[in-house]
Amino acid sequence: MSMRASLSRLIFALPAGLGAYAHAEDIKLLDTVEIKARVENLVGIADSANQGVITKTQLDARTEYRPAELLETAPGLIVTQHSGEGKAGQYYLRGFNLDHGTDLRTTVDGMLINQRSHAHGQGWTDLNFFIPELAANLRYKKGPYYADEGDFSSAGAVAVDYVDQLPQRFGEIGIGQNGYYRALLAGSPRVHDGNFLYALEFNHNDGPYTQGDNYRKYNGVLRYSAGDTHDRYNITAMAYQATWRATDQIPLRAVASGALGRYDAIDPTDGGDAARYSLSAAWQRTRDNSMTRANAYVVHNSMHLYSNFTYFTDNINGDQFAQPDSRVVYAANLQHTLYAQFAGKETEYNIGAQLQHDGIDNALYNTIARNVRSTVRTDRILESSMALYASSSVRWLDKFRSIVGLRSDVYRFGVQSDDPKNSGVRYAGIVSPKFAAIFGPWSATEFYFNAGNGYHSNDARGVTRSIDPATKITPLVRSWGYEAGGRTALLPGLQSTLSFYSIDFDSELIFAGDAGTTEAGRASRRLGFEFANAYAPTRWLTLDADIAYAHARFRDYAAVGNYIPGAVEGVATLAMSIDRLGDIFGGLQWRYFGTRPLIEDNSVRSNATSVFNLHAGYRFNTSWSAAAEIYNLFNGAANAIDYYYASQLKTESVPQSDLHFHPMEPRTIRVTLNATF
Repeated sequence: MSMRASLSRLIFALPAGLGAYAHAEDIKLLDTVEIKARVENLVGIADSANQGVITKTQLDARTEYRPAELLETAPGLIVTQHSGEGKAGQYYLRGFNLDHGTDLRTTVDGMLINQRSHAHGQGWTDLNFFIPELAANLRYKKGPYYADEGDFSSAGAVAVDYVDQLPQRFGEIGIGQNGYYRALLAGSPRVHDGNFLYALEFNHNDGPYTQGDNYRKYNGVLRYSAGDTHDRYNITAMAYQATWRATDQIPLRAVASGALGRYDAIDPTDGGDAARYSLSAAWQRTRDNSMTRANAYVVHNSMHLYSNFTYFTDNINGDQFAQPDSRVVYAANLQHTLYAQFAGKETEYNIGAQLQHDGIDNALYNTIARNVRSTVRTDRILESSMALYASSSVRWLDKFRSIVGLRSDVYRFGVQSDDPKNSGVRYAGIVSPKFAAIFGPWSATEFYFNAGNGYHSNDARGVTRSIDPATKITPLVRSWGYEAGGRTALLPGLQSTLSFYSIDFDSELIFAGDAGTTEAGRASRRLGFEFANAYAPTRWLTLDADIAYAHARFRDYAAVGNYIPGAVEGVATLAMSIDRLGDIFGGLQWRYFGTRPLIEDNSVRSNATSVFNLHAGYRFNTSWSAAAEIYNLFNGAANAIDYYYASQLKTESVPQSDLHFHPMEPRTIRVTLNATF
């Protein structure tokens, strides 16, 4: 088969409606590519055992209480919440407590969602603007092995694109318990030579809390796209606004004594508001032996967050603090792929550039009932980065190919603080080599070895400060990892992957937004494995079964212990999805979130949580359908998240160290009516 024919076959094999553009790792020069409608066979395409694609059919069958939970379709990834609605999720993967997104690089339509130097936490990943019905598919990869993935990607990277075109216009009305209702209208009429995609969403939810969240979301998407799978472009505008009250985590001692119920709040004025507006464009051009992709975007994010985690420790009137954050982000990405011959061997070259500039205004205030009591600090941050990367994939033998990559990142951190001692400018750079060896396939089975360096950036305020403490912190923290694994599609309809990995970090450095300071952690190491399975035995049934385990420890000795607080150990999921079984569709999922050490000596641990979610629907005719979703099907009284720290209640004279938890929502039923027209 000629190179042009092979390339064309691969492009057309990609799922329809990939959105902005296909990624380089999705396009390979191979003679045989098998893509099934429900489960994608990546043998001969993937560069590692940790890569995967979740199809739109699989995504549509999943039940998510919040939009970010769609990311849980990536094996081993847990998304939870410690503050009700509106706030960014809490993420766990490969032995990492990723906080609100650090080390999990997340993109939607090619736009980076992780927010650098955020008021509440480095890498803040707020996906509340995301509309799951518009997702074309979900692509994931894990570890620091990919030249085109930069900041925040050491644990993994997840990418979702919106579709360019919907099969039909549709409207949805959803109602449920605890003040839930949602309306969605979407379509993509043909306009001139392209498609005009629109979606409008409104959502309200109180949750099960004694004081309802009164979460209100307004959301919209407009996109014009044109072209085909070879040459195309799109222009997209998005707008999102939300307000909410919050029931944050509460101390176990107060619930055990009867002073608080599981769904009570200590500070009823916690909560916040958020907004996101973006304008983006993407372009792709394909020639006989090359492909060029580019995208650019501007995003305005704003947030006001009010939290109180220690209650009355520092002030008799309450310890609430405010973290306002407003930013404008400008970014552009360019990648060129060339298919050629090297010493008579099929070769793929990728070169790319990535630019980003953030103009950020944020602050930390002490507040009482959302009224400012005192100012801790205010900052104007200008953070810029540039990356260049290149990789070369060579098929040396019929059953062996290798990939060598190199990435170089340069940063400028500029801070103008209300305290001149915390102001300054600092530059930093890092070079990250990557390597992969792929053996096979034999009998639809392939083996991989991957190695590489990665990094995450630290908060600019910690990078430039000279007080509290008197030393600056490392701007870019290096990670390095190794992985061996395999992928097989030997049994018809079944794809299985198994991987064993090791990943080290020079430091568990994060900016502690709750305290307004940057804390330098110790060097760490994680060892683990992941076993993922996707099985489509019939045209209407898909089964997923995944299990993951991680052993996470600090690498140096300390008297307090070497366990990493919050590091997830065991994770497992089982999912069944049904589509096109007559007029019936739906799915059932089970998620296991294992125990975690909460302090360094492992003397306090969280409990494991196990939850079932059900999605069941019926198509009355070609225009009307209805579905019911039941979250926490068996009404388990588990905790969504646990922490261990000191806090003081109003009735106490001194702070008490205790487990603090946020309860998982009880059984919750929602019903949706859908009409296509």
